[in-house]
Amino acid sequence: MKVAAIVGMAGSGKSEVANRFEQNGFKRIRFGDITDEEVTRRSVPLNEENERAVREALRSENGMAAYAILNKPKIDDALKVSDVVVDGLYSWEEYLFLKESYGNDFFVIAVWSSPDTRYSRLAARKIRGLTKDESYSRDKAEIENVNKGGPIAMADFTIINESTMENLIAEADRIILRVKG
Repeated sequence: MKVAAIVGMAGSGKSEVANRFEQNGFKRIRFGDITDEEVTRRSVPLNEENERAVREALRSENGMAAYAILNKPKIDDALKVSDVVVDGLYSWEEYLFLKESYGNDFFVIAVWSSPDTRYSRLAARKIRGLTKDESYSRDKAEIENVNKGGPIAMADFTIINESTMENLIAEADRIILRVKG
């Protein structure tokens, strides 16, 4: 069984690619669900400020590989019956933890879009939308504080998502075939 992890900056199209993997038989594990669950548990509004505070607290408590560590039992359970797609790999430390855990059966797919493209998409989102300033602030925090650049640089595959949804799906399909081997 394979583990495919999707990485990219907010608004790049990560979730769309993860959806396509899921439609092709991969069990989806969304790392951000842990953040959403914790924000809800704390009874605070689900917004960028509270989500960031929770992400930082979880990493402070569990280290920079926190999301990979906390989700590993879910990944292992899912691997008993299907391939897995991880929606939202973030840190270099998560990458290292998952690579050590799954070796040659672990693949990283980076989804890249320019900041202007991503910020336009994020501003148009109905759920978890961000202003341009919030988007830039999130980018800066993910690069400087979360070590997100490493997994993007080490990706086994990169999708440039600057055009249509059809092109994004076609690229995802091409990669799915290669990952499934």
